[in-house]
Amino acid sequence: MARMTIKDIARESGYSSGTVSRVLNESGPVSEQAVRRIREVVDKYHFQLNTNAKFLKQQTPEGIALIIRGTNNLLFASLVEILQNQIEEAGYSASMHYIDESGNEVEEAQEICKHQPPEGIFFLGSTRQNFQKGFSGIDVPCVLVTNSAEDLGFDNVGSVTTNDTQAAQFAVQTLLSLGHRNIAVLGGDRTRSQAGMSRFLGAQYAFFDNSVPFDPARSYQQGMFSVEDGYEGMLSLLDRMPELTAVFVMADVMAIGALRAIRDRGLRVPEDISLLSFDGISLAQYTVPRIATMCQDQEELARESVRMLLDMIENKVPGSFRETSFRMQEGESLMPPVLEK
Repeated sequence: MARMTIKDIARESGYSSGTVSRVLNESGPVSEQAVRRIREVVDKYHFQLNTNAKFLKQQTPEGIALIIRGTNNLLFASLVEILQNQIEEAGYSASMHYIDESGNEVEEAQEICKHQPPEGIFFLGSTRQNFQKGFSGIDVPCVLVTNSAEDLGFDNVGSVTTNDTQAAQFAVQTLLSLGHRNIAVLGGDRTRSQAGMSRFLGAQYAFFDNSVPFDPARSYQQGMFSVEDGYEGMLSLLDRMPELTAVFVMADVMAIGALRAIRDRGLRVPEDISLLSFDGISLAQYTVPRIATMCQDQEELARESVRMLLDMIENKVPGSFRETSFRMQEGESLMPPVLEK
């Protein structure tokens, strides 16, 4: 019989080569179930590890791919750093793949899997339509981070997300509770961004619950989640709604551009226009004024995402759907309207 290899052990045990390598080298965390099964196969075939364990480990790289949609998203930049640290602490390597905000993350995953399939994939930023159209050919475990995979119908896809709809509804309700009625919404492309659509729906619910009219054609401006589109979008809203006293912005990075646009029009935040944003990136606390924002718990998002993906990889469980907490972070960009315009 030919000499057994790690790939042979992986095939018979049902676990990945990376997991087998960690068990044999005792080099990283692995579930008791995986250790027990791999040891059974090793004992069955009297497999002996190559004495050059370091070389062996180098020959069986275990990689997790991160596909990041959008190159200007500061929330994703922070999440990627946290995810990478946690992935490496778990004994895996991480590779980053950035695509444009209008790009197709599923097509990117197909290209990655075509050459050397990773152990698993994280998607940061995703569109349901892309998964519904082209995901069926991808069979590695995947987790959507910040967007929901519920109802997609794939056992190998899970998600960890903030409830964008509830958080956005809370944000607009906050502006309404302060007494604002002329409120604009600055956000993402609802046809391309799941977060944009979910947050738009939350804003709509708040207006409806309070019997406040909301005309998207006039009061909603969409764009990319970027400083530049936040700036240009805010200028467009000011042109269409000179009477506005408050704006809900769907991403802190857009809010930074919106702040500049309001200032360039000779107006002040919050004295003339209150501003409430979304995400909770650290930079929002260094603007003038500090931006009030709906905070996503980045540490919790990353921790739960890594825990889920490793469970899918090592224990062969199907993906699940988890929600993490959100909270409103007080800033200096909110106050009741001095006088409705």
